Amino acid sequence: MKLLLDTHIFLWSLLKPQKLSREVARELESETSELWLSPITTWEVSILAEKGRISLRDAPFSWIRQVLKTVAFIEAPMNHEVALRSREISLEHQDPADRFLAATAIVYDLTLVTSDERLLKCSEIQTLPNL
Repeated sequence: MKLLLDTHIFLWSLLKPQKLSREVARELESETSELWLSPITTWEVSILAEKGRISLRDAPFSWIRQVLKTVAFIEAPMNHEVALRSREISLEHQDPADRFLAATAIVYDLTLVTSDERLLKCSEIQTLPNL
């Protein structure tokens, strides 16, 4: 399965794995799963750290760079098609990060792993709910 991690799933998988459901944890650990990460997630983690909403053991940029070296994530590139799809997708809200993640899932045919109810309601994307 090709899995795109929502920002909170990315953070929980590294910092609070007990917050992951058994199914999500199993899929993230499966040798047959591809773990994809959007630059939007890197951006969101940076913002959360800057605002003091999360604490990391190192400076945010160092921590993120180390994680990206250590864990074999596939980068989901931002491109024009993702940008266009982010505006076409029928989400009930305008959160740019959610729109970019949903569009990324569509463009690259990925399953978005999330707990976000607003994203789980979107019929245009494949999701793996963390419930």
